[in-house]
Amino acid sequence: MSVMSLDTASTAGPATATTPGASTAGPGTDAGPGAGSGTGAAGAAGGPDVRRHELAAFLRSRRERISPEQVGLPRGRRRRTPGLRREEVAQLSAVGVTWYTWLEQARPIQVSPQVLDALAGALLLDPTERTHLFSLAGQTDPHPETPCPTVTPALRALLDQMEPVPAAVQNSRYDFLAYNRTFGRLFCDLDARPRENRNSLWLAFTDEDFRAAVTDLPEVLLQLAGKLRAAMAEHLAEPAWKELVDRLQAASPEFRAIWARHDVVDQSGRTKLIRNAEVGLLRMEHTNLWLGPTAGPRLVTYVPLDAATRAAVERLQAIVLAEESARAVPTAVR
Repeated sequence: MSVMSLDTASTAGPATATTPGASTAGPGTDAGPGAGSGTGAAGAAGGPDVRRHELAAFLRSRRERISPEQVGLPRGRRRRTPGLRREEVAQLSAVGVTWYTWLEQARPIQVSPQVLDALAGALLLDPTERTHLFSLAGQTDPHPETPCPTVTPALRALLDQMEPVPAAVQNSRYDFLAYNRTFGRLFCDLDARPRENRNSLWLAFTDEDFRAAVTDLPEVLLQLAGKLRAAMAEHLAEPAWKELVDRLQAASPEFRAIWARHDVVDQSGRTKLIRNAEVGLLRMEHTNLWLGPTAGPRLVTYVPLDAATRAAVERLQAIVLAEESARAVPTAVR
């Protein structure tokens, strides 16, 4: 099974450091009335320098204790960092890599409760650790005692066991967090796309292979843009969301035109006809199964609606398995 990146934010180098306590408008900064004033739940306790360094040390310690496998990421061959890399935490929490790096460097930037919530999920914090995180950041937890959803090993196993039914875990920003083999080849070869491009809207508006698989593309484009706008109401200040919209507007005139209409659409599933490049036309029922609050991650399934589609999906699974077997054979044996 494959796992995708959540982060599409800027990776430009950190800006020049400011004086301690100053408000810095960097990636992910929620500058506004009261920003940097420490008026959250624990804002009055401890100086800003001490609090920032404690927060930085806490984030590093939590990051270093988590293995890539725990959050559904491949380990890779050249991993030297204990636990997760900074960019991986940024990807999993949908924030900018530069901005997260500044957090771990104790830069004087302000962090919103929504981003702290995402970081708590990415770092698998338990309720006590979550409370500590918000306290250090001087913010009030908007969802106290909320379990932190992530792509756990059990959820990854569930995706695999659902095959040949295509299934994926997707967040409210329409990034694919994880998917099984058949889903990875349902519309296009997701593994062949850069992680930052494994997003439903990006693929639908910019990827020719994905677009060719969608039989009712004009309607799907309207639906996706309307769903994104509806979901974004709770994330207007978050940099990763703004970055996605900016990328889409720069890359797609279609998206610019549809986005300007300000239409909103609900998150309900529906029947879909998919023209798969390898096994032909598929008639599927698209369903969302929420893994937490309806604004959070969901399990997306595409269930075959007839025997022909079921047989075609099984053929697709067989194709992927055969390719995996071929790659596993040593070159000398071939």
